[in-house]
Amino acid sequence: MKLIKGKKPSKSILLRVAIFAFAVYALMLLVQQQAQISAKKQALDSAKQQVKIQEINNDDLKNALGSGQDGQSAYIEKAAREGLDFSKPGERVFVNIAGK
Repeated sequence: MKLIKGKKPSKSILLRVAIFAFAVYALMLLVQQQAQISAKKQALDSAKQQVKIQEINNDDLKNALGSGQDGQSAYIEKAAREGLDFSKPGERVFVNIAGK
């Protein structure tokens, strides 16, 4: 009895190319996702920093307004002087033309 050996089925080149293309696509997708995660983390850190700054400003305002009538009037006077450029009657105001 003679055994007939069949030809080994050759692996499809098309299948190999498809698997390679999928692997490259998956790798590119992972790199892109990591870049997006990094950008979002930086944005989150920036937002957290802005929140801390705003909380400090809020605490300052609470302290200024919470110290009674004197604190409120002092805050209002400060806001009028700095934001609206008001002055008291008879007060001389000097303007720095060189800048702040």
